Amino acid sequence: MATSDGLPSDQQRSRCCFLEWMRLQESDLAELLEALSLRDDPGDRHRRQLIGRNIEHFEEYIGKRRSLSQEDVAGFFAPAWNTAIENSMMWLAGCRPSIFVRLVYVLCGAEVEASLSEFVEGARMGNLGELTASQLAGINALQIDPTMHLTKHIYCMQGRTIGEEEKLTSRMASLQEKIADQPIVAIARRTNQGVEPGSEADAALDECEREMLAIMGDADRLRLNTLKEMVGALTPPQAVDFLVASKKLHLCIHEWGKRRNHKHGRD
Repeated sequence: MATSDGLPSDQQRSRCCFLEWMRLQESDLAELLEALSLRDDPGDRHRRQLIGRNIEHFEEYIGKRRSLSQEDVAGFFAPAWNTAIENSMMWLAGCRPSIFVRLVYVLCGAEVEASLSEFVEGARMGNLGELTASQLAGINALQIDPTMHLTKHIYCMQGRTIGEEEKLTSRMASLQEKIADQPIVAIARRTNQGVEPGSEADAALDECEREMLAIMGDADRLRLNTLKEMVGALTPPQAVDFLVASKKLHLCIHEWGKRRNHKHGRD
């Protein structure tokens, strides 16, 4: 059944979920920006609460996606509500978790360069330009040693994440290769052009979608866990700085994608 805008009802529900998430991103970003300039925050209490809420919001969004994807999981791998540029950059229905670590490195370098004179003089910036040597060493080590134990301040980051990404990418590749395997090929060969797929074809595709559902669920868990671990490795001011940058990046890519869609007549 289609809605008034022409989208099937499950797609419309999924689109509404995404738009609600984007509005929440904008709202969270405004609070985070305010927290960046906060000078009186004993024990970083307000920042910690704000960081916790942002993590909870992401977890809730993942839960809603999981529920909606039970009806049409394939729609989340190439969402109609995304722009073309966003879909071209997607990894298993979302972003690559390792981008969180890469973002921290980029921000660290950019902020140190922008405030080089203050940094040399020893002025505290309270942001990602102020990552300590032990934080950077820990993150670096964890890129190549996925077996390193978690500590209070430095969590397992890119090494384990990239390893898990590779496993999930391999699972998706194997699923894609099944399209050229039995029984799908045999069903396609027996099917006449223009004939509606029968129950046998539907059963084969349902099996593929069950595996897609499992892959998406594991990818979402990896995204959430990596985000939690990254935030846990940073001080509250640094974590706020990181969350601001990640939300700005997400919102900007979406807006830039909309402009490009319009430019190429994809509205």
